[in-house]
Amino acid sequence: MLSETGTQSAARERPLPEEGVVVEDAELAADGTATQVDVDSRPDTGTDSRPDTGTDRHADTGPVGAGRPAGGEAVARPAREEALTQPVQPLGARRFWPRSFRDRLTAPLPGVRALSRVAREGSMRPTEESLREVEQIPYEPGPLPEPAAGTVAVTWAGHASWVLRVGGLTVLTDPVWSRRILGTPPRVTPVGVAWRDLPPVDAVVISHNHYDHLDAATLKQLPRGTHLFVPAGLARWCRKRGFTSVTELDWWEAAELPAPDGGRVRFDFVPAHHWSRRGLTDTCRSLWGGWVLTGPEGRRVYFAGDSGYGPWFEEIGSRHPGIDLALLPVGAYEPRWMLRPVHTSPEEAVRACEDVGARAMAPMHWGTFLLSAEPPMQPLRRVRAAWAAAGRPREDLWDLPVGASRVLNRPGP
Repeated sequence: MLSETGTQSAARERPLPEEGVVVEDAELAADGTATQVDVDSRPDTGTDSRPDTGTDRHADTGPVGAGRPAGGEAVARPAREEALTQPVQPLGARRFWPRSFRDRLTAPLPGVRALSRVAREGSMRPTEESLREVEQIPYEPGPLPEPAAGTVAVTWAGHASWVLRVGGLTVLTDPVWSRRILGTPPRVTPVGVAWRDLPPVDAVVISHNHYDHLDAATLKQLPRGTHLFVPAGLARWCRKRGFTSVTELDWWEAAELPAPDGGRVRFDFVPAHHWSRRGLTDTCRSLWGGWVLTGPEGRRVYFAGDSGYGPWFEEIGSRHPGIDLALLPVGAYEPRWMLRPVHTSPEEAVRACEDVGARAMAPMHWGTFLLSAEPPMQPLRRVRAAWAAAGRPREDLWDLPVGASRVLNRPGP
């Protein structure tokens, strides 16, 4: 039985790497406090090495949550083949970046007044009554599938952590196997895949540096030669922890790994409506985004990371046509007055799936860490209703229990 503080029952416990978070740096906690131990202090090179995205990159001056590029102008639409013709970046290259990525924000960040309102209203936590729903969160761990050549398998480990099997590679997304992270109560469901049951991990993709997506205790369990694909500005953090193959990318850039099944697996870094910070003085010092993984057979999975709703989704679909599966966040959205710019609601996630042109959608970012005020089961109820209201086939909503898997089969003739 789970208490209202999220304590796990013995029946649902699983081995976790180093219980408790390893705090190298610190992030603003839910109560508005923070500590800082180790914040990356890169010098300003004065040089912007980012490619031209064809849009004004200054922050949106429109309403909070509008999520459009600066000036409200339409995003330029490139040819649909453009992404696959962009030069592939070399693995592990050491690159120089501007001191800040604030010009990529699409909405203002919460200020002192907003944080004071949260502290006063206590509006970032579910009610005690709604916490009873925790026991209803689906949790069905099972063996990892062995996908055949030309297929892609996905397993939801919880929150934004997935085990992807593509092109013969095993890829983890935003791996968080720790029981708790800084500033939040412990996880309310165990990790869906025990660490000891993972196959050798070939690569990890990180969407941004918030603690519920970049967990030092989990990364510590990996061999230091594991390929890490991270947003621009985050490689130094990884290299300081001993990783030797770290590839950092800007939006619309890509890198590739050889696939054991033959050919190559492509990793494209794409925009998101979000932000980054781990300490008090490093706001937006590294980039944030999502990843499009394309296997040798052309199967394509989009991992959104964290994002509010906005025009980037349509742009991603335009540059990366034929997405088979979109892994989209559906939780941590209440109160909307504060979280709308950075976290999609379930209804917005369904709309985002349509914008990127994905055939199927797998909801994530719910049922693991209770980061905001909505009842624990509400994201699942609302995403199912929104999917039905959009007229999408029920079998294309992959609303997996924590620990469950599903396989994308080969394309039909």
